[in-house]
Amino acid sequence: MKLDTYNITSMMAATSSSSSSRRSSSSRRQLLELLCSPVLVVVTILVLSVVTVPINGYISSRPITTTAFARSKLDGRTSSTSSLLMSSSSSSSSSSKYKKIFVAGGSKGVGHAIVTKLSERGTEVIALVRSEESKKELDKIDGVTAILGDAFDQKGVENAMDGCDAAITTLGGTTGDRRVDYEGNNNVIESAGILGVQRIILLTSIGCGSSKEAAPPAVFEVLKDVLEAKEKAENILMDYYTNSNWSIIRPGGLVSEVMTGQAILTEDTKTIGSIHREDVADLVIKVLDSTNTERKILSAVDPSITSSVAVEGKVIPAFEL
Repeated sequence: MKLDTYNITSMMAATSSSSSSRRSSSSRRQLLELLCSPVLVVVTILVLSVVTVPINGYISSRPITTTAFARSKLDGRTSSTSSLLMSSSSSSSSSSKYKKIFVAGGSKGVGHAIVTKLSERGTEVIALVRSEESKKELDKIDGVTAILGDAFDQKGVENAMDGCDAAITTLGGTTGDRRVDYEGNNNVIESAGILGVQRIILLTSIGCGSSKEAAPPAVFEVLKDVLEAKEKAENILMDYYTNSNWSIIRPGGLVSEVMTGQAILTEDTKTIGSIHREDVADLVIKVLDSTNTERKILSAVDPSITSSVAVEGKVIPAFEL
């Protein structure tokens, strides 16, 4: 930045014979000229407010940040604080203290979306898969190493996870008469404990544990076996791994569509609704790096999606990451 140059010697000579009042007046004029020189003036106002937005029967309380800025010229260049803020935000969102993450259930659905999103931000991923076909597909993704294994094999899970600093499991389903919702997730949790992996994210479902009342009775009866198996995995994580920085995410009804970006997390155990799989994955990535979510159980729904089970007019308090 180039300022006007003042000849101090000439000014002193010109004012030496003046009265004190004239010297004072001249000094004020010089100061005013200096302050009015063409320097960059940037004003950034961050206003943080909470609004209540009604969407499809929900009323979601969510924070909205408004940024106002002034643009000025500096040495012939135009600068904007908005671009600086965006750059800073992008930089912080792409950084994570977790550099190598184990993902169980990454061959499809939410797990696959999580693997993809972690890869996009440059995080190394170890994905446990059951089929050679899934391994070939995931190995094509930058930074992803797929390992053939079985979630029912605890030692195999442990070996695959070795060297990772965080673990995410989205396991669900059955093999024969065995349900991976409990056994597989339990093996992931146990392996993390053995290896000292402190950060664990377990994906279950609304209807588990404290959120049982959120599910309509007819829905709960249909999914009872699934929900009870997932709940057992939740209890293992909460009761026996008290020193771990775990988070439990309970999504509502899953939909396979492009993400809306409107999904929220909430501690309200009576909330129910639908959510796109890609939005769940996006929330899981945010939860991973948020210390506010450690040792928290959070439901995940999307107020922008019409849901037959949603309670019309219900206020959903959004959890702040």
